[in-house]
Amino acid sequence: MIRRASEAHGFDRCAVARIEELPAAVRLREWLHRGMQGSMQWMARTADRRCDPKLVVPGAKSVVIVAVNYHTDVPTAREPDEACISRYAWGNEYHRVLGDGLESFYAELCDLFPGLNGRWYVDTGPVLEKAWAERAGLGWIGKHTNLIHRDLGSWIFLGALILDIELETGSAHGDYCGTCSACIDVCPTDAIVAPYVLDSRRCISYLTIENRGAIPPEFRRAIGNRVYGCDDCQDVCPWNRFAHEGARAIDFAPRPGTSGAKLIDLLALTEEEFRARFKDSPVLRAQRRGFVRNVAVALGNSGDPRAVTPLVQQLDDDDELVRGHVAWALGELGGNRAEKALRGRLEAEEVSWVRDELGAALDALGSAGDNTPALVG
Repeated sequence: MIRRASEAHGFDRCAVARIEELPAAVRLREWLHRGMQGSMQWMARTADRRCDPKLVVPGAKSVVIVAVNYHTDVPTAREPDEACISRYAWGNEYHRVLGDGLESFYAELCDLFPGLNGRWYVDTGPVLEKAWAERAGLGWIGKHTNLIHRDLGSWIFLGALILDIELETGSAHGDYCGTCSACIDVCPTDAIVAPYVLDSRRCISYLTIENRGAIPPEFRRAIGNRVYGCDDCQDVCPWNRFAHEGARAIDFAPRPGTSGAKLIDLLALTEEEFRARFKDSPVLRAQRRGFVRNVAVALGNSGDPRAVTPLVQQLDDDDELVRGHVAWALGELGGNRAEKALRGRLEAEEVSWVRDELGAALDALGSAGDNTPALVG
């Protein structure tokens, strides 16, 4: 009955797990202890509730996990002058799409089970969604740490309902990764430090989305043209060969601005233009400053001399995060105009870390930079 109801509210799969201790809770605490969450300190603050749903819903007995396939049959941007955005962010804001379905689904469950108490989340609350999905039998957590379903692959969004009623549960799924290491081998930054262990601090998705500061220089070239997230580990997963366009493909199909967009066109986005272009899109999470930071890095990797002029113009951006990464990009592209602009900006720049970036860029161009205005002239 619950599975049929979930389908009526737009979900492709639904499974139930009985609330009990999860091995994943132990792994989470070890992962946090090693600092692999990076700057995502909210994960540590909510660790106890993540490990015990009864702290979220008193008397909780079951977790209902729903899944939606977001795969669309469109190729990923590969040209170096195009912006590569993670597939999950091509379409409408998944929090809203799944949230609308979960809200109505939960309302129906309340009608079916008078007195029901619970809460629902779409990647927004203290829930180990992937671990509960694995326990419920929806799939298994692959070596890249994403959930894999035998029919849908790993192109899936998950939602969770924590309920205080006992329900018939599914059985845990087997692990079908076998000896395959494709996801580990392809990772541009070696972020999958061991099978089933992802160091967020090295992951391009983290670096371009959750990371609010400077991207460490050692990872910038590996970012390539990725301006929001990275799908490499999923693109090579053999199980995704069987993935097909989902029933809700219209919700997650590429919107204008997320497919084939030129990096140069994205660099000069103002705050208002950024919000208008990515309205109701997950890309808003990066904020304008983070997104343009990423675009600047991608242009530095493009090898396109046409990018020098727009980058020079952004050297005077109001946001220091943008200026610092534009400086790096100009140091990568080189040329007399880039060098002249970097020298001029160094004379005016007051933020110390941006001055360091300007000096490093000039060093990369072969200039005898000492990070002082005396360098100019």
